[in-house]
Amino acid sequence: MSEIKAATDGNVYVPAEKRTGNESIVYFTRDISPEGIMKAYEKVCANMTGKVAIKLHTGEKNGPNFTPASWVKKVMENEPTLKDATIVETNTFYAGDRYTTEEHRETLKVNGWDFCPVDIMDEEGTVDLPVEGGKWFDHMTHGSHMTQYDSLFVLTHFKGHTMGGFGGSNKNIGIGCADGRIGKGMIHAKDGDDWGVNKEELMEKITESTKATIDFFGKNVTYVNVMRNMSVSCDCEGVQAAPVVTPNVGILASTDICAIDTACVDLIQAMTEEQHHDLWQRMESRHGFRQLSYMKELGMGNDRYILIDLDNGEVRLTPKEAVKDVVPFKLINRMK
Repeated sequence: MSEIKAATDGNVYVPAEKRTGNESIVYFTRDISPEGIMKAYEKVCANMTGKVAIKLHTGEKNGPNFTPASWVKKVMENEPTLKDATIVETNTFYAGDRYTTEEHRETLKVNGWDFCPVDIMDEEGTVDLPVEGGKWFDHMTHGSHMTQYDSLFVLTHFKGHTMGGFGGSNKNIGIGCADGRIGKGMIHAKDGDDWGVNKEELMEKITESTKATIDFFGKNVTYVNVMRNMSVSCDCEGVQAAPVVTPNVGILASTDICAIDTACVDLIQAMTEEQHHDLWQRMESRHGFRQLSYMKELGMGNDRYILIDLDNGEVRLTPKEAVKDVVPFKLINRMK
């Protein structure tokens, strides 16, 4: 077998006018609140049936930026399909506050995730799911409990990421459903180096891991991305996260993972250079755009979409129109 190589064009952002193929629907609201999450979710939740798992990032201890537990509690209390849902997580590959199940459960309490069951899916072992059409993997190892669920609601805090460039729905599932030892090691480790994978190869491996999950759930998976408190850092950095300088934007929802993450990136791109400088530089320098192109190559969704404004009669909206009234943060501690 010839040596596998990653693509080398992951730092290229493809403008909307140069994209080809079908379009998906992405819903948008500027209402960044539990009510906004519900407004968006209700447009895409038709297939949330049976036993529902909610995959979100519960954060390291006292992290300042993850979607508040109180918001998620309110959503779960008011959405009929989520009243009996279970929040799901897996342990981390790095040593920290969520490395072991015991440490992880303590962190969940600190961060307010004690109002409902939280299933640490790899607590009792792993399960292998096939990766159809992957070039790096033919399977991915997940927390064994994942196959106990019928539907998956992917509730993502969209933000930057130290290694991935940005963390959207793809990263939330690709890293977040892989178990803490084997699966995450398959994604990150290379040639004896626990963290040897980066840039295009990392983006492609994350995406193949995601594909295993969404292929398992089929039509019973949906996505909501919350564009709030978008540091260049992931929630896994906790209190060490870089200051937020990117304006809050809104909440998006779709049944197409490629479309929703592409729309979030487009909304960041549509901001002024001053507003998006740090986050855009983080995405570009880590070659994070490869997440989007590889999702399309693997047939996971469309990079063309129709953005629907839920605040103004469900009319079609451009990214530039969506961000024209964003309120900028004071730009301090600019990343170099």
